Parts: sequence; structure tokens; C-alpha cells
Amino acid sequence: MKKLTAFICTLLIIFSAFSISALGAEPYSSGLKVLKTQFKEGEGPETEGISIDYLYFSPAGENDTAKYPLVIWLHGMWDGSYSGRQIKNNGIGYWTSAEFQSRFYGGGAFIMAPRSPEEKLNYWEDNTVYPLRAAIDSFIAENKSNIDVSRIYIGGYSMGGKMTLKMITAYPEMFAAAFPICPAWSPSEENIELFKDIPIWLTCGMNDNAVSYQGVARTWEKIAAGTNQKQQCRFSSMTATVMPDGSPAPSGHESWQAVAHDMFSYEWGAYPNMTTLNAQGEEVNFTYPDGMISWLSQFTSDFDGSVAADSGNITVNDDSNCVKDFFKSLVAGILITFIKISDKISDLF
Repeated sequence: MKKLTAFICTLLIIFSAFSISALGAEPYSSGLKVLKTQFKEGEGPETEGISIDYLYFSPAGENDTAKYPLVIWLHGMWDGSYSGRQIKNNGIGYWTSAEFQSRFYGGGAFIMAPRSPEEKLNYWEDNTVYPLRAAIDSFIAENKSNIDVSRIYIGGYSMGGKMTLKMITAYPEMFAAAFPICPAWSPSEENIELFKDIPIWLTCGMNDNAVSYQGVARTWEKIAAGTNQKQQCRFSSMTATVMPDGSPAPSGHESWQAVAHDMFSYEWGAYPNMTTLNAQGEEVNFTYPDGMISWLSQFTSDFDGSVAADSGNITVNDDSNCVKDFFKSLVAGILITFIKISDKISDLF
């Protein structure tokens, strides 16, 4: 009985934190809710027992034959609780605005926001690497007349930052550039050797209360030492994590708010409290409108659109267990129910 009581209390504490975060996390822009309605739903094929659903934005008009870049945006832990939440609080909707779309090479970009199967307590685990690739391959095939496969970019925050690094390790040939944000994983030197030719822009807050800034800084040191793109790789660090209007972010973890606003403030000046270095240790100064989007648009790859046959350079171990899976699904169901309730409450404010 004591264990059950302790478990329930732990859940209440966790969801009190979720509720507070949800109430404060919506970026301060009256137009953002409208922008998010432009996303449509899609789902990748079932691959090794997992199918990855996603939301996507298309810049292509009717009878449009132009080729556009594709940006993959990967959410953090619990922001994949249900379809729609992966774009709810992180501001990626800004990238669908006419202003931000105009900054991309070719005047627009597809935005694809996949969702990790968190209903199975799966937070971008290694067994989602191949299913995610299958979803991307399928999306490219469905939009092959409008996607420039030489301009595929990938980024994400927290667990999504981890998955960003995992994907460029697994399939370095696919991505022209990557932008991991406060990644909850550090690649080995062997991993970095695999993606040493990919330009990377890493971002983290110094007061991150979920992912150690010191750990991310060490990740940067390894990337800086191993990359072949020393001038092009960047590391942005923030002494204080704020929203684009300069007000405090809900937590020190939310350095993705800067990326979502293309690294500028609402006044289109330098983002508050942020310093950016390249891999040679030189400070990088950039001015409006040349932020993250302009940086991404410089890069192309030799990727030809080939479909993957497996998890690439990532080894996946099968640790399935029916009893463990049952309890994981039970706990996930309870947690996700609380998150949905929390989000409905936050929407009232």
C-alpha cells in the first residue's frame, strides 16, 4: 500500500510540473495558433512493428513543379503524447509563416514533425530509427515532385536532439545539415566520424534544468574536434533562456524557443543572452534575416532519394517482453491522460 501511495504521489508531482509548464509554454504570438492549423496529418508504414505518424506543412501550391527543402523537426519527451502535441508548445509553427518560408532556398520548405510512440513509453529509442526513416522515405515518395532530396535538414530538442544525432549517425548520407537543441545524448568519437562532413548547429541554455549544459558543451568539444566543417559548425549558448520578446522562458530547458524564432528577437535584433561560436572557437555574429534558416539553406548533400533497408549504422537490440510491455502501456496510458487534461486546462488561458 505504501508503494502504491508513493507511486500516486510521484505521478501527481510529475503532472503538477507538466501543468505549470503547459500553462506557460505557449509562445507569445497571436498568430501562432493560426499557423499551426496549416499542418496536416500523415503516417509512415509499419516497420518492424512500429509506424511513425507525423504532422506536416507543404509549401507547394496546386500544379506547383518547384522543388523545396524538407525540414524534419523532432520533439522532446512527452511532447509526443498524442498527435498534435509535437507542435503545440515549441514554436515550430513560426517556420510555416510567409516571413520564415521566404528565407528558405527556393522560397519555401516542407516541415515534417514526426511523433515518437510515447503511448508505449518510447521516447525516440533506437528501435524507432528505422521506422522514422521509413516514414521520411514514404513522405518523400508521396511528395517526390516537390521535395529537393539534396536539401533535407533535421533538428529537434531534448530527446528529439538525441534522435537528431542518432539519425545523422545512422544515415549520414541523407542529411545536408543538422541542428540538435539541448540533446539528451552525446555521440561517441566513432559516431562523429560517421557524420563529420555534416554541418551542425548545436544550441543549449547554460541554466538548462533537464539536460546538463556541461554535458552538451562536452558534446560540442567532440564535434568541434572531429568535424570537417569547422567554419560552418556552430554552438549557441545562452546565459539565460528567454522567449523572443525577452521575457523568461518557462524553464531553462527551452532553448528551442530561440531556434523556433530563427535565432532573432521579436524586434529582429540579436537574440537575448546568446553567444555563438564556430568549431574554431571564433565568435559568429549574424544579422537579420540571416539566422538558422539561412544557415541551413547554404547546404546540400549528394543524397539521391534512395530508400533505406535497415537501421543503418545504429545497432538495435530486441529487448521486447510482453509483461514489461503491458505495464509500460498501462503507465503510459495514465500519464498521457493526465497530459491531455493538463493541455485542455492550459487551452482555457
